[in-house]
Amino acid sequence: MTTDGRPGSGRVRVLEKGVWIPLSSGIRLAARLWLPAEAESRPVPALLEFLPYRKRDLTRARDEPIHGYFASNGYASIRVDMRGSGDSFGTMHDEYEAGEQQDALEVIAWLAAQPWCSGAVGMFGVSWGGFNALQVAARRPPALKAIITSCSTDDRYADDMHYMGGCLLVDNLDWGNFFLSILPMPGDPEIMGPDWRRNWTERLEAVAPPAATWMQHSARDAYWKHGSVNEDYAAIQCPVMAVGGWLDGYSNAVPRLLEGLSVPRIGIIGPHAHQFGFEKRPPGPAYGFLQIAVQWWDQWLKGRETGITREPMLRAYMFDDLSPAANVEDCPGRWIAESVWPPVSREAQVLYLNADGLRGAPCVGEPLHHASLQTVGMAAGKWCPYGTGGGGSDFAVDQGVDDALSLRFDSEPLETRSEILGAPVVDLDVSFDKPTAAIAVRLNEVREDGRSIRVTYGVLNLAHRNGSEHLLEVVPGKRYRVHLQLNDIAYSFAAGHRLRISISTCYWPVIWPAPEPVQLSLHPGTSSMTLPLRTRDASDAEAAPMMPPPTAAPGPDVEVLEPALQGHRREWDLMTGHALVSTDRGSGLVRFTDSGIVTGRKIYERLRIRHSDPLSAEAEFRVRGTTGGADWRVDVDSVSRLRADRECFVLESSLDVFEGEKNVFSRRWTHRIAREGR
Repeated sequence: MTTDGRPGSGRVRVLEKGVWIPLSSGIRLAARLWLPAEAESRPVPALLEFLPYRKRDLTRARDEPIHGYFASNGYASIRVDMRGSGDSFGTMHDEYEAGEQQDALEVIAWLAAQPWCSGAVGMFGVSWGGFNALQVAARRPPALKAIITSCSTDDRYADDMHYMGGCLLVDNLDWGNFFLSILPMPGDPEIMGPDWRRNWTERLEAVAPPAATWMQHSARDAYWKHGSVNEDYAAIQCPVMAVGGWLDGYSNAVPRLLEGLSVPRIGIIGPHAHQFGFEKRPPGPAYGFLQIAVQWWDQWLKGRETGITREPMLRAYMFDDLSPAANVEDCPGRWIAESVWPPVSREAQVLYLNADGLRGAPCVGEPLHHASLQTVGMAAGKWCPYGTGGGGSDFAVDQGVDDALSLRFDSEPLETRSEILGAPVVDLDVSFDKPTAAIAVRLNEVREDGRSIRVTYGVLNLAHRNGSEHLLEVVPGKRYRVHLQLNDIAYSFAAGHRLRISISTCYWPVIWPAPEPVQLSLHPGTSSMTLPLRTRDASDAEAAPMMPPPTAAPGPDVEVLEPALQGHRREWDLMTGHALVSTDRGSGLVRFTDSGIVTGRKIYERLRIRHSDPLSAEAEFRVRGTTGGADWRVDVDSVSRLRADRECFVLESSLDVFEGEKNVFSRRWTHRIAREGR
C-alpha cells in the first residue's frame, strides 16, 4: 500500500506482511514498517516504537497518523509487537522485563543493519513505549542516537500506576486487569502462519494476573528499581526529549529528567492527559508535537541544524482559571518557557496553616482534629486520566464536597495574580491515632462564587515518610514532622480568588483506604506550605511559538459495528452511606475495511465503599475484548476484584477466552496478599 503522509510530503510504502525481526533466541518479532520511497536508494534513519499493544488491531488507528507523518518526513518508522504480543512469537509475563530490553537492543541492531537505514536509530513512545525508550537508552546501544519519551517515568515505584507516596493506587487494578485481558489474545493467522495456534496455546498456558505480582512488592525494592532510570541517570548518554501533560499521572518525571540528566535534553508539558499532545481529543489545546519531534530527529539523526538546541529547556502550559467541570474542550492558559531547569533563581512563598486559615505569619494554637469519611475523593477522578470515560469522568470536578469533608485552610482573597511553576511542598506537624495512616493534601483555587478547582495534590502513607525503601513504624499519638511534595504544576491564580489547602485521611477511589478509620491531629502554626512562585521570564517571549497540530497522515478506514461505550455515575446515598463510582468506557467494535480485522474493547469499572467503613471498599474491573478476521474470532472476558480485611488484600481474578462460540480457556485465581502497612 502506498499513501501520502501529508500534503506535499514524500511517498511512503507501508509494509506489514513478511516484516520479521529474528532474535538470537530463535523468536521472531512482527513489525509494521512505514518506508519512504527514496529509502531504497538513499538510506534514511529509523524510528522504533516497541509496544505490547497489538499493531494489527488495538493501536492501528493511532499508529498510522504518527508513523505515517514521520515516514513522510524522511524516516523509516517501525512499529514492533513485543515478544508474546500481537503477531510476535513467544510469551509475555510482566512489564519492563530484562528480556524486553534485550530484545529491543537486538531490534535496534537489526534496524541499523538494514539497507534502507542510514545506521542511525531513534526510539519513541507514549506510556509503555516511553518507559522502554528510557530503559533502552540506559543500555546504550551504539546505533541509538536520540529518544522521545512521553507520559512515562524515571521511577517505577514512585510514579507509575501502582503506588503513590507508598499508597496503593486503585489504578493498579484497572491497568492490571486490562493487561490481563490482552495477554491471552492470539496473533493474526494471516501474519503468523501455521504456527499461530501453537503460540496461542503457549500464551494461554503462561497467563497469570499481573496485579498480584505488583501488590506483592509493597516497598521500593529491587523489583521496582529495575527499569527505574533514576537509579543512574548517567547511564543515559543520548539526547532526550521528555514530554508529558499536566492532567496525566506521569508529568512529574519531566522536570526530574531535566534536572537529573546531563545529556542534551528538552521537556514539554502540555495541558493534556495520557497522550502525545497533538491529538484533537479533549482536553486541549492540542499543539504541534509531531513537527517538534521531526525537528528533534533531524537534529540528532540527520545532523541538520534545526535550532531546537537553542530552544528553552522546558516549555510548559500555564493553566489560567481552570473550570471545575470534567468535560472541558480546551483549558484556558498560555505557553511559558524556562531556559534551564531547575531555574537559576526562583522565589518561594511560605504560607502557614493556622487555625484561621492560610496566612503569611505563623500563629501557634491547639491541635486541630479531623477524621475523614471514607468517601472523600469522590470528586478526584482517576490517578491516570485517559480522557475516554463518559463525560470526562477521568478528571477532577468541583472539589466543594471533598473540601467540606476535609480539614481545610483558606487564604485571604489574592490582591494580585499569582503564578506557580514546580512542586508545592507541605511540611506538617501531625499525629495519628492508628498505626496505619495516610493523608491526601490538595491545593485548590476557590472562586468568588465558592466553586473549588483542584490545582495539584499529593498523598502519603505515613510509613513512607522518610522514603519507600525502608518503612518506618507509625506510633499512635506521636508527633511527626511530615514533608510532602505535591505534583508539579504550572498554574495562574486570579486576583480575588483564594488558595485552599484541604487535608484528609482518605482519598477514595484514588488510593486504597487504611484498614481502620483514622483521626489526624494537626498542629497549626508549625505546619506550612511552600509555593514555587514564578514571574514572567524573558524566555517566554523569545521562545518560538507552539505550532498547531499538523495535517497528519491519514488513519485507516473503519466500519463502526458497535458505537464507543461511554457512561459514568457518581452516587452517594447519604441515608445508607453507600457510595458508587461507575464507569463504562471503550472503543466499541470496528472493522478495518482493508484487512477485515474486527477489534473492540468494553471496560466496566465499579468502585464501592461505605462512608464509615474502610473495609467495605471494593473495586471491580471488567474488560471484554474482541479480535478476529474473516474466518476467525477470539473474545476475552477478564475480571479483577479487590477487597481487603485488616491483615490481607483479597484479589480475585477470572479469565475466559472464546474461539467463536466455544470457551477454550477458563481460569480463576484468588490471591491473599499481606497488607504490610498499606
